[in-house]
Parts: sequence; structure tokens; C-alpha cells
Amino acid sequence: MHTLQAIITGSIQGLSEFLPISSSAHIVFSNELYGLITKTAIEGVVSQEEIFFDIMVHLATLFAVVIYFFNDLKNIFSSFFKSLKEKNYQDENFKIFNYIALSTVITGIIGLALKDKVEFIIAKPQLICVLLFITGVILLTSEKMYRGSEKITLKKSIFIAIAQGLAVFPGFSRSGLTISTALFQGMDRVQAARFSFLMSIPVIFLASLIYPLIELDFSQILTFNLKAIFLGSLASFVVGYLCIKYFMKLLGRLSLRTFGYYCLIAAVVMFSIFQVFYHQ
Repeated sequence: MHTLQAIITGSIQGLSEFLPISSSAHIVFSNELYGLITKTAIEGVVSQEEIFFDIMVHLATLFAVVIYFFNDLKNIFSSFFKSLKEKNYQDENFKIFNYIALSTVITGIIGLALKDKVEFIIAKPQLICVLLFITGVILLTSEKMYRGSEKITLKKSIFIAIAQGLAVFPGFSRSGLTISTALFQGMDRVQAARFSFLMSIPVIFLASLIYPLIELDFSQILTFNLKAIFLGSLASFVVGYLCIKYFMKLLGRLSLRTFGYYCLIAAVVMFSIFQVFYHQ
């Protein structure tokens, strides 16, 4: 893995992980475009180094969201244990803790069930473009139905968790689908984004623990370009943190329409590029 490619990919991961534009789609697009520009062949089999790099950039974005929402996480955990001690199960943070735990289980079940289909789609960039286009449509539709007044409930959290599970498909934006699902159910944009980011923490953490055990050969780590992986992960963390910070600030004033239109345009443009170059 080249250092420049790692930094570019890490930055794209940090930028697109929390914006509703599908990080997985953009990483596939950037790698495909990098291969076309540099005339580097794109191998069908993902290397051990690429698997390790993917894990590290996801951990970097996880670190970014934990730091940004550190006070929220501290309050949720303290309220959870306090509520257990006092048997006060109506506390809002106690409920959010349980909603996040439940959403993690639901997402994990869906993700494992769809694993083979995801591996098939990730090698089909044109199909990823179609899913990104669908993401754009969902974002635009959710804004039309936006009411923005209701709080998170058990029923809402289940539907949001299902959306997060379906977002394992590259092209479906995790934040886009979860925030849109919340908006469809009448939640406020900022609260929807907050819950979306918080519920991503255990999913990213567990995936980063389980995935290496399944896919990674640890004996090869010392043969990787660790400098490139470190710089790519650092870029992912910095860009990811800034992205969360400004996205949360702007979301109260801006709608998701901008991101919806972006997904539509990006999907059409990338689909056209792949159709031209892959049919020569």
C-alpha cells in the first residue's frame, strides 16, 4: 500500500463515515479511480494489508466519535448504573443505553446474515452506484416528511437498528439510512444524528474485534507498510472528528437535501465512468 493512497483513503473514510454519503462506496470509488489513474491493476482478492488498514481506519473514526461524544457517553453509562441501583427505569439515558444495546444485536444479526451478499456487491462498483443513488432518494424523501419533534422510543430504535444493519451494503450510507429512518418517524435532525453516531460506537468496535479474528493473518503484520497505515489512520481520525463537529453544528440549520442531491450526482457520474472504462 502506497502512503499517498493510504492518506487519501483514510481522509475519505473520516469524511464519509459520518456524513450521509456512504463511506464504503467512496472508498471503493477512490480505490478504483486510483487504479485507473495510476494504471494499477485492481485485484479481485482483498490483501491482508488492506484488511488490516480497513480495520485501523475504522478504529480511528471510532476514536473520533468517542472523543466528540465523551460527555454524552459518560452520562449515559453513569445514568445506566444509577438507574439500576435506584430501580429508576424511566431515566432517558437509561433507555438510550438499552436502545443502543438492542440496536447492536439487531445490526449484528443482519450484518452476519448478509455477509456473503456484501462480499459479492463490493466487487461490483456499478451496483454500488445504484445503492448510492437509492441512498440519495431516501435522504430527499425523509426531508419531505420531516416533522422534527418526537423523541427516541423502543419502536423507533428497532427500525433505526434495522436500517443500520442494511447499511452493511456498500452504497447504503449508515448515517444516511439511520438518520433518515429517524426523520421518517418524526425525530429531530440533531437528536437523530446524535443517536445515529452513538449507536455506531459498539458496532464499529465489535466489528473491529471480530473481523480480524475471522479474516486477518496476524503473522503478516510486520510485512505491511505500517507507516502508510499509521498516516492513513491519523488522517481518518482528524478528518472524522472535524466532520462530526461541523456536521452536528450545521444539521440544526441545514437539511439532508444537499447530501441527497450529492449522492444522486455522485452515483450517476461514477456509474458513467465505470461503464466507459470497464467496457473498453
